[in-house]
Amino acid sequence: MEEGRRAHMAIVSWACTALCLVSCAAAFSQGASPSACTDMMPRHLRAQLHSPSNNYVTVHTNMSFYSPGDKVPVTVRSIRDFMGFLLQARKVSNDEIAGTFIFIPPGSKLLTCFEDGDTVTHSDKSLKRNLSFVWKAPDQPIGDIKFFISVVQSYFVYWAKIESAIVAQRGQN
Repeated sequence: MEEGRRAHMAIVSWACTALCLVSCAAAFSQGASPSACTDMMPRHLRAQLHSPSNNYVTVHTNMSFYSPGDKVPVTVRSIRDFMGFLLQARKVSNDEIAGTFIFIPPGSKLLTCFEDGDTVTHSDKSLKRNLSFVWKAPDQPIGDIKFFISVVQSYFVYWAKIESAIVAQRGQN
């Protein structure tokens, strides 16, 4: 009787552990968690950070300057497939997240870190390579900005905070 109870408890324990692992994996397959807003790091179990200098992803825009209220096209290009990402614009002066995304591609969704639509993440784990977004600058001056992306190639491999060139605010001293 005691042995049967132990076997039953072991099976229940195993089932709970498996369910937890599946639900954790499923949650990340639908986008980054708000807990990643500040440092842009995935919260995967045993994920391995790779050096940003060895990445295969670029984030850029065809604009070197912007004015308050401007719409800025942002392109993410990759030479390899990836599953997940987290994209933000940040002020160069203090690294604060700024502006909002007003156009996002299929397979992505808006995330609210500090204000509605200030961050974009993946909405599914389909393979991605080239993505286009449109970011809208705040109506008030915020200074120069950079775009940052963290990319998850697989559950265990990612690159954090790959950065674009500076996009300078027009008319600053």
